[in-house]
Amino acid sequence: MEELKSFFFDTYAFYEIIEGNNNYKKYIKDVAIVTTKLNLMELHYGIMLSYGEDVANKYYDKYLQYTVKITDDIIKMANKLKMTFKKRKLSYVDCVGYVLANSMGIKFLTGDNGFFDIENVAFVK
Repeated sequence: MEELKSFFFDTYAFYEIIEGNNNYKKYIKDVAIVTTKLNLMELHYGIMLSYGEDVANKYYDKYLQYTVKITDDIIKMANKLKMTFKKRKLSYVDCVGYVLANSMGIKFLTGDNGFFDIENVAFVK
């Protein structure tokens, strides 16, 4: 049996999948999802604004099983990344996700313009 390819799903990726962006179709099936509760917090808030609390809770609960723990070292490395790219104004949550993805040896899936040319990113608009 073939091993699933893993990606760290940034909040941007979740939104695009939920909204039906065809460019994200290949990330819906046969892919192992990795994310954090911080990403789900962002997703929950955005979905709640647009679609209400029940829909937001549904997606939060659906993706909760794919969350991984954020260590102190990840936080420190994320702050270094944020400082390195401070002109891009990357969010803390995105920096944590990117560093986690790198530490796990998987690609960071996003369409966030701040990551368009950074190594180890699956950049999809």
